[in-house]
Amino acid sequence: MIKIVRAKFHGIRVTGADLDYHGSITLDPEQCAQAGFYPLEFVEIWNKNSGARISTYVIFGEPGSRCCVLNGAAARTCQKGDEIIIAASASIEPRDLYTVKPRVLTFKPDNSVDRVLQYDVYRSDAREFEFRTLDITDGEDAAVQLSVPIPA
Repeated sequence: MIKIVRAKFHGIRVTGADLDYHGSITLDPEQCAQAGFYPLEFVEIWNKNSGARISTYVIFGEPGSRCCVLNGAAARTCQKGDEIIIAASASIEPRDLYTVKPRVLTFKPDNSVDRVLQYDVYRSDAREFEFRTLDITDGEDAAVQLSVPIPA
């Protein structure tokens, strides 16, 4: 088994920090559904401003709010306005890499979704495992490859 990224928010901004709440990160459930985050799911959080790295669980806030609130002890790791990365993981067999298509949401400064990306692992003539990032913002049928595989 290997641990992989299953869903990711990249560059969402912290909208609040509530030290007195009993823990977790509060996120917009509509945005969570787009990426594939679940309530009570444990996630890793990486603060792009400070370098802090923590683990906590997701709770859903108000739909459409674009919220990103660190609660409890996690509130000490981020300031309002900090850009963070939130990643959920899964344990899979390497052979299953071809079927897992993690979604990555990138964000504008107001926490509206900027781009919807998809990670894709595939087999080529050169290698068993190739990797590319697809931009599926306009739907999976309109996917555009963002990265080019490195030649063998």
